[in-house]
Amino acid sequence: MKIAQMPLCLVLLTALPLAVAAKEPKAAKAAPHPTAEQQAMMEAWQKAGTPGEQHKQLAGMAGNWTTKQTMWMEPGAPPMVQSGSATGTLVLGGRHVRQDYKGEWMGQPFEGVGYTGFDNVTGKYYSSWMDSGSTGLFVSYGDYDPATRTYTFTGEMTDPAAGGAKIPVRQLVRIVDNDHHVFDMYETRGGKEMHAMQIEYTRAK
Repeated sequence: MKIAQMPLCLVLLTALPLAVAAKEPKAAKAAPHPTAEQQAMMEAWQKAGTPGEQHKQLAGMAGNWTTKQTMWMEPGAPPMVQSGSATGTLVLGGRHVRQDYKGEWMGQPFEGVGYTGFDNVTGKYYSSWMDSGSTGLFVSYGDYDPATRTYTFTGEMTDPAAGGAKIPVRQLVRIVDNDHHVFDMYETRGGKEMHAMQIEYTRAK
């Protein structure tokens, strides 16, 4: 009997198993096991991205702070003293500390945003800063001395008042206790280092 002569129900019954078989997905192939090189690479990236003791230590900078800022514009001249506030926030799973600072500069409202962290790969601490008084980004790198509980960062600042000259900068963050720390910044001009700024942080109650 030709197919054209078969009853419609038999044609459908004959075709059904073929249609079902065509729709059944093929068995998924097992994912290949990573090579030793790929496994080492994954472990290295995991280690690089896992917060450690250094990050737990930096977490002490989180919270709300009142600040006293002292600036020395020239050697021997009276400093300019102003008050402000800062908020430290742990970001990206505790991997970095963000600081939002508010105060005054030259009689005008001033805002700044900074990040502090520890790079597992380089083994260095880093600090970045940007503010409403500049369109640039300042980045410095350093270490921590447990004996003095002090972070020391070094970098270069581009000075617009000196034709874009690179000014060496040294920054210290000294941890007094859980509720107090002090930031000091030194600039080197003409081969002489000058104490340019100090910010005293007191945890807000």
